[in-house]
Amino acid sequence: MKRVINPEFQVTRLTAEGVSKAEEIALVYDEALEKLKKLCPRSRQFSIAKARLEESCFFAKKAMSMDKRNQQETLG
Repeated sequence: MKRVINPEFQVTRLTAEGVSKAEEIALVYDEALEKLKKLCPRSRQFSIAKARLEESCFFAKKAMSMDKRNQQETLG
């Protein structure tokens, strides 16, 4: 008997549009980081800011992937 996994932990396969949105989100964060590199000296605080951007980017992509319109149909 196959166990049903909670939606929060399931693998999400994105549609082509979902992949495009994930790439767009990554680009937004990349641009922000590049601007911050020009404005901030390298320091512990900058490293923390960079880590928080990485974390925020992950959650932005996760939020986008939860929209059913960005998900491929799953079998099974």
